[in-house]
Amino acid sequence: MAQHPSKNGPAVPSADMPPAMAEIKSQSVDDVMKEMNRMPLFMTTLDETDGEGGDNDALEALKALAYEGTRAEIAENFRQQGNECARAKQWTDAKEFYDKGIAALKAPKQEPAPEEGPEVIDTTDIKLNQEQEAKKERDIAEACHINRALCNLEKKNYRSCIQDCAATIRLNSSNIKAYYRSGLACLSLDKIPEATDACELGLELEPSNASLKTLQTKIAARMTHLKSVEKSRKEREAKAASERATLALALKSRGIKSRSTNQAPDLEDAVVKLDNVLDPSSTLSFPVLLLYPTHSQSDFIKAFGESETLSQHLEYIFPLPWDERQEFTLKDVEAYMETIAGGLIKMGKKMTLNKVLGSGKCEVVDGLVRINVLPQGKAAGWIEEFKKRRGSN
Repeated sequence: MAQHPSKNGPAVPSADMPPAMAEIKSQSVDDVMKEMNRMPLFMTTLDETDGEGGDNDALEALKALAYEGTRAEIAENFRQQGNECARAKQWTDAKEFYDKGIAALKAPKQEPAPEEGPEVIDTTDIKLNQEQEAKKERDIAEACHINRALCNLEKKNYRSCIQDCAATIRLNSSNIKAYYRSGLACLSLDKIPEATDACELGLELEPSNASLKTLQTKIAARMTHLKSVEKSRKEREAKAASERATLALALKSRGIKSRSTNQAPDLEDAVVKLDNVLDPSSTLSFPVLLLYPTHSQSDFIKAFGESETLSQHLEYIFPLPWDERQEFTLKDVEAYMETIAGGLIKMGKKMTLNKVLGSGKCEVVDGLVRINVLPQGKAAGWIEEFKKRRGSN
């Protein structure tokens, strides 16, 4: 026994600390907290080890308890744990517990161990117990499914929510929550007919249910909105189709050929268009790419009117900032366009774009007109190179 001095006299005998307490006293606070965290009762974080890489026997024993008893008892335990998490809005954890509860009800039944002594079987009691157990399992399954439906609804897993509601209704066709949550999930997916059906079936059971009435109003409002959106979409599509038809008529009436490829460039909002999109006789304009092949340069004209000439645009484009030798002047350049046959046609600088395109020799490819502009002194050489490339192809 240890001796401890007294303030006013001789030492007073006291009891020694128990070995376990003495061991704890010798540890740091962090070590004590770490050790306590491995005890299921004091856990703040899940620690499945014994501190040395082995199993936490106390925790494993506690886990095993969750799977002892009948299927209904095991499932009910998981259901209650799921409810606790749901009340705390811990939807993911709650869903996992409901998953386990439903799985437990699908597990094979465990037959009780036979008791010693003469066997006396009362078939009436057995049948009654089986019926009671089956009803208990159905009730727990219904609760797990409808509660898991709530978890899926909160997690925006709408299709899973609908499936859980369907499973609930198969177990109990009078479950109002199943119709309500199914209706909400269907509404979230814009499944309006399905949402309407779920809501109406629920109201047949409880005509005064406030939640279902509110849902019915939301469904009606969403239906009106979707109809309006669909009407606008159809109107836009009809307008676009009419504009395309008018443009096609305008090109055909002018003898202008066009085609599209699978390598169309991104021209953003630059397109072949009419001044009045619904009048084929109004002025056409084209996006035009001016190419300077001898210098690997280019300029882009977003809207080149059909009645305009090349010289009208070159007047404000020239002089070119990179043309150090001043080879590109309005009077010293020539312009060429590729023909449909694969050759070249010389484009007069004072010739309107409509006249060139309307000749039927050239075409508008992918909504873009391409014009090659060259210094007169280099045009012949470029043409020869062009023919050689075409010949080799």
